[in-house]
Amino acid sequence: MQEAAPEQRPSPSAYGRALIAASKWTAFAGGVIFTGLVIMSIVSIVGRKLFSAPVPGDVEVLQMLAAVASASFFAYCHLMHGDVKVDFFTAGMGTRKRRILDAAGSVLLGVVGLVLAWRTWVGALSLREAGESSAILEIPVWIAQALMVPSFVLMALAGFYVAVQTWRNSGAAA
Repeated sequence: MQEAAPEQRPSPSAYGRALIAASKWTAFAGGVIFTGLVIMSIVSIVGRKLFSAPVPGDVEVLQMLAAVASASFFAYCHLMHGDVKVDFFTAGMGTRKRRILDAAGSVLLGVVGLVLAWRTWVGALSLREAGESSAILEIPVWIAQALMVPSFVLMALAGFYVAVQTWRNSGAAA
């Protein structure tokens, strides 16, 4: 099986470059968070096994920060066209039709990003009102949830940006 040559994409606009830069820094922050979580987990496991002294609240910190870190990669991944595409049904289509479908998928991603940002924010406010906190460290749970919102907004912006760029390059806009 022969792989298709990579598509030529025009260089991004000033808005696109800013969006890519913000998404790159957000993804980098997510990587730093995951690295810190791995280190914390190793210290906790070794402490538990060798000294009967795990890191207090390690599981709750892991749960909250892993969610924040995971959300941080979506926008950059989409902007770099790194998301998984199942092209079984579209492999035989022309480039123009495939790009139109890609643009539609990016619009859907943008809508999902907006809905996730909205509902995550509403959930964070609800958790704040209820005063819910983690069991061991008593960290307010709403903070971790609110920290995911900017990543979901970036994901939405990335989806809409890629949709517009793909639509323009599909020839359908002409």
